[in-house]
Amino acid sequence: MKRSPQLLRLADSVLLPGFEGRTPPDWLRRRLGEGLSGVVLFSRNVGTPSELAELTAALRAERPEAVIGIDEEAGDVTRLEASTGSSRPGNYALGVVDDVGLTEKIAYGIGLDLAASGVNVNFAPAADVNSNPRNPVIGLRSFGADPELVARHTAAWVRGLQAAGVAACAKHFPGHGDTAVDSHHGLPSVAASLEQLHKVELLPFRAAIAEGVQMIMTGHLLVNAYDPDLPATLSSRILTGLLRDEMGFQGVTITDAVEMAAIVERYGIGGGSVRAVAAGADLICVGGENAGDEVVVTIREAIADAVAEGTMPEERLAEAARRVEALTTWTGSFPVPEPAAVRETLTLGAHLDGHTAAAMALDGHGAPAPDLDGHVGLDGHAGATALLDGVPSSGYADGNGHVPPGLAAARRAIRIAGADPGAVLPLAAAPHVVELTPLMNLAIDKHMPWGVGEPLGKLLPGTTVTRAGEEEAGELDETVLRSAADRPLVLVVRDAHRHPWQTDALNRLLTARPDAIVVEMGLPGRTDLGAVHIATHGAARVCGQAAAEVLTGLLPVTP
Repeated sequence: MKRSPQLLRLADSVLLPGFEGRTPPDWLRRRLGEGLSGVVLFSRNVGTPSELAELTAALRAERPEAVIGIDEEAGDVTRLEASTGSSRPGNYALGVVDDVGLTEKIAYGIGLDLAASGVNVNFAPAADVNSNPRNPVIGLRSFGADPELVARHTAAWVRGLQAAGVAACAKHFPGHGDTAVDSHHGLPSVAASLEQLHKVELLPFRAAIAEGVQMIMTGHLLVNAYDPDLPATLSSRILTGLLRDEMGFQGVTITDAVEMAAIVERYGIGGGSVRAVAAGADLICVGGENAGDEVVVTIREAIADAVAEGTMPEERLAEAARRVEALTTWTGSFPVPEPAAVRETLTLGAHLDGHTAAAMALDGHGAPAPDLDGHVGLDGHAGATALLDGVPSSGYADGNGHVPPGLAAARRAIRIAGADPGAVLPLAAAPHVVELTPLMNLAIDKHMPWGVGEPLGKLLPGTTVTRAGEEEAGELDETVLRSAADRPLVLVVRDAHRHPWQTDALNRLLTARPDAIVVEMGLPGRTDLGAVHIATHGAARVCGQAAAEVLTGLLPVTP
């Protein structure tokens, strides 16, 4: 059997590549016209909402039924607001609040924004149970460490997003939470027993399937209880035996980015793609780091050759194409707005809900975090917990003093620990802020968390900010202590428990300045560090805004 044009078109129908720029390149227009299933968008493709709508309209001009997917998790992982930071909290903050109605509203608002921009698939929510607090890639992207909590919020997210006409995609099947390796850089291994997998990792995916989730994304994980030899993305035991036959999923299965090291270092990009489709994947996601026509040709030819040579049945490829077609029939049942109708600002209602949830996550109610030994809970740490009362106006209010409900909720969500927070807050003068914040551990769209220094500087003119990564952290003490000699010192960290260099810098600076305030914008670990310890449960922009208001006294601290 030769690599016929018909077979190549069939191979095109299971590919979802990325591309460079904010307008479709010629190769992509041509491929879409020839039968390419669609595209995956990254922040490099996203400008204003109107520009994004024009881009998606141009893609649909070549293929009206195109799958147009994006990673809009909110919180730390945002494409729509990549240039400004998210106005919505991430999953972990939503889990802390533990209000499934709020989670559903957040997802619905995201769906409205995506639908208005012409995007019909969102690679969210992350349904991973973050049972390993040292996980380098999930963390705040998870709703929490309690599988039942993660399950109910996963279902709520799917419900909300799909009510807006955007297909949800639960990830990273069968669960990336109990790992210590980032699959962008290596092959993680999950050592859980079958019993544990069904009680923990698989529970949220069952909830998503019961809610009618349209898509599930595979994780590049070695799940020993099911297949000790092949990562889940390439394992028929997992993608077909477990997901299809045992769990009853009938929607589209898509791979995580196939160019990740966990796949390409062992099987190559073409070989890995062939193995994934043969195992049961219906769409190959590619193009985060390998965007362009060349990689599309490599994969489509590898798939076509596998069928032509008899190493993969043509029916498996045809089955995948039918599932993708069923997805586009579902997404096509919802209207796509005209680009001219899209406003330059995102959906107001969604932003208000986002602010609300971010603030609620700060009070420590709801989902507890796992401690460094893997135990759930923050009890036993020294210090008192205080909640925050709302006030009628702030630096982020409109001209009439109206505070968005979302920001009001973000205020309520901050957790504060300390012997007597009221003795330290509000700040008596403009502080020196040190942000010991690492780059996100994602291989694509790396960015710093939005932090506290910028919003604090707007509220307290004269605030100075030092940002230090691992290379600079060891040499900042003298400069920082000199600058902060006669004023408050605020130390901002992200996942300090996972980064010894952050912990070392904290210990040095706190030894010299025990009155310093610590703001943790990642997973909470120790809450007894600093004269006052503030946990935001997220690094979204709204979380930093809420923390800045606490520091300046716009948000009074009450015992």
